[in-house]
Amino acid sequence: MPNRSIVHTDNAPQAIGTYSQAVKVENTVYLSGQIPLIPETMEMVEGGFKDQARQMFKNLRAVCEEAGGDLGSIVKLNLYLTDLDNFPLLNEVMTEFFQEPYPARAAIGISQLPKAAMVEADGVAVVA
Repeated sequence: MPNRSIVHTDNAPQAIGTYSQAVKVENTVYLSGQIPLIPETMEMVEGGFKDQARQMFKNLRAVCEEAGGDLGSIVKLNLYLTDLDNFPLLNEVMTEFFQEPYPARAAIGISQLPKAAMVEADGVAVVA
């Protein structure tokens, strides 16, 4: 059986359900979905879509860092938006957090997210 460990950090929101922030198997990290909760308060960040996207990426980065990587370690990123009209804004914010070469990515329109979030991200990272 491969070496498996649970990734946990207080710098990202605590799980609000029956899941871990991430699971690391060998050098592959499976990142659970992150929504724009502020880790210290577990409250949704104030502001509009771009504020939510920034907080979501900060949360994802914190989990990646705890696993021994960074956002550049992500090879597959899944994004969930409750309004696909925000897609251009998401791309804009993403350039604040990611540099080329960008990860493989999907952007999926859905009707609802936990805590009435407008955006969520999960993914797979490969770390040293």
